[in-house]
Amino acid sequence: MDLVLPNPLTGRFNPLNGSVTGRIDTFFSDAIRSRYFKGVDFDAPAGDPGWFGPDSAVWHVHGHFPTLLLGLTAATFIENFHPSIAWMAYDHSRLVQRDDDGVPTGRIDAEGAKVRLAHSLAFFLGTAFGSTASAERVSRNVRAMHHRIKGVRPDGVVYDADEPEWLRWNYATVVWGIATAHERYHPQALKGADLDRYYGEFVRVGEALGGTDLPATKAEVLDYLESALPTLALTYIAASRTWPNVREGLPLAAQPLEWLLDWARKDMLPEWGQKLILHRRSDPVTTAARRTAVRGVLAAAHVAFDPLREVTDARARIAAPPAVAPPGRTADQEVVADLVPTA
Repeated sequence: MDLVLPNPLTGRFNPLNGSVTGRIDTFFSDAIRSRYFKGVDFDAPAGDPGWFGPDSAVWHVHGHFPTLLLGLTAATFIENFHPSIAWMAYDHSRLVQRDDDGVPTGRIDAEGAKVRLAHSLAFFLGTAFGSTASAERVSRNVRAMHHRIKGVRPDGVVYDADEPEWLRWNYATVVWGIATAHERYHPQALKGADLDRYYGEFVRVGEALGGTDLPATKAEVLDYLESALPTLALTYIAASRTWPNVREGLPLAAQPLEWLLDWARKDMLPEWGQKLILHRRSDPVTTAARRTAVRGVLAAAHVAFDPLREVTDARARIAAPPAVAPPGRTADQEVVADLVPTA
């Protein structure tokens, strides 16, 4: 489910080399930006602050791309503890591979995973840094997609992506994932009331997707997630992602970076979440060493994307003077005039 980046632990690339960071940005532009960010305006219209603006906590949190990415993948992990959510994704998401008859095989579709991740990035960068119209448009698109997700779980329970319970759970897991990754791994992490400002600002995104009565602080989000525990379960989908805990030595030897980031996601889980997947918590010294290694990996990845092009474009958009309509005509009248055919 993760965006595959050059592995700074293998020695194949020097993450501080300018030519390498340029190649990574080029890869991201070719594989993600050019294909999935269409229709999201970061550089226009001039003077438009978007939903949040450069002084917001959202800009600070989402502007560190590697921690944003880690947070989103952690959110999908905890999200799947909700049985209905897990089966919605299994039945409807491109993430799951399907046979010739369209029946899910239980395996991950690599191309589908990339598409899902790309659309998620377009949404979370678009709502943070895009123009006001772009943020509203991508939110409408996601909400319209959710309208089509309805079905029945294998145990006969009906699910509907428009249910308030689902919208609240989805919102809470996402804001928890992004904020927790930020708090733990961002070099200039927000704390206390400043971090709560992020939670409060992010409510706007959840409400745009139809959420109501959303928790708006770190404490409220954690309380809400734990309050749902009686309805949660180690679903088939969540269980299929616990293999590093079952055969820890093999993945670490074979794929050190992938193993480390997988460990980081599980290490971020609340204690009750770790118990659900039988996650073995390491001793304090090992935990500290691993977290330091994760910080190093994310810092190296950040070099490849800093400054994030979407942030740079958004800053230029906001700093530019807004277009001024000719005297005697409002901006709305200009638009109407442009739509009226001339003789």
